[in-house]
Parts: sequence; structure tokens; C-alpha cells
Amino acid sequence: MVINKIISSIIEIIALSIVPFIWWLVTARKKENFFKWLGFKKVKRNNFKITILFIVLTTIAFGVISIITLSMIKNVETATSEFAGMGISALPSALVYAVLNTSLPEEIFFRGFLLKRLSNKFGFITGNIIQSVIFGLMHGLMFFSLVGIIKAAIIFAITGLIAFSIGYVNEKKAEGSIIPGWTIHALGNTMASVISMFSLI
Repeated sequence: MVINKIISSIIEIIALSIVPFIWWLVTARKKENFFKWLGFKKVKRNNFKITILFIVLTTIAFGVISIITLSMIKNVETATSEFAGMGISALPSALVYAVLNTSLPEEIFFRGFLLKRLSNKFGFITGNIIQSVIFGLMHGLMFFSLVGIIKAAIIFAITGLIAFSIGYVNEKKAEGSIIPGWTIHALGNTMASVISMFSLI
């Protein structure tokens, strides 16, 4: 299972990096390297404590929201369903899933690429709202046929709010680094995986 998750993660990272890479190649190759352009950079020392505080607070909110969302869709198969009831034996696979399979490629595309390009064009608030709406729609539409319009709308709103919060932390507290957002996203997905692993909901 771990090997499958690693292979799946590599495919996911490549798939969601293709458009950003082509965009960088055409527009920014001579200005800065690809990884820095996406936001793979250290959080500056003077912003470190406040960034950690925001990571902790956003992760707690993410955890609470995950519990609410998973309660709403407990009979629906989700990305963490494959870990259901497996207990601690699923931890290595769950960690690969949480850190590399979903959070990294999604942060690369939505906050590293989309938010930064939209912010450059329309300003931070508009850019962050647009990327949050797209992120929320992607998650809401995924469940629409399974849970109906009301629950899908709630999932859209919740995931959109999380996306907006992560965008804010990255751009306004960590000066464009996507590392805090990746950390929040990975921790949130780890919590959701643990809930599934131990059948807590």
C-alpha cells in the first residue's frame, strides 16, 4: 500500500505541476527558479512565530471542520476510506497520502500557482477569493451526486474557507511561502486519516 501511495503521489505531483511549469517556462524562467516562483522558500525569521501561531490556529480549525464534514458524509467513500478500521498499521500509507498525495500537489497548483498569478493580476483579495471558490467547487462537485445539493454546498463552503485561510497565511504571514499552507493541509489530512483508521466517526 505504501509503494502504491508513493507512485500515486508522484503522478499527482507531476500532473498538477505541468501547467505551472509551462507557465513559468514561458513567463518567468529568466527571473527566478521554478521552486522559488511557486513559493518553496523558508519563512523569514522575523515572521516565524506569528506564522507558527497561524499554522496552529488554522490546523485546529481544519481539524474541527474535518470532523464536521466527515460526520456529514460518514457513509460515503472518501479519499481516507481506504484506511478505514486499519488502525496503526495504516499510518505509513496515511502519512504518504496526507503529506504527498493530496496536500503537496494541491498546494503547488492552488496556492503556489493559481493564487500567485491571480493576485498579480487582480490583487490579493480577489485572487484569494477566486482560488478559494475553485478549490471549494472542486471538492463540492466531487460529492454532489453522493450527498445532494445541501451537503455539497456545505462542503464547498467549508473547503473554500480553508483554502482562503491557507492563502492568507501563505501570502500575508509567510511572505509568499507555501510551506505553511502545505503543513496545515498535510496535518488536516493526517487528522482525517486517523479518524478513518480508528473508525472514530
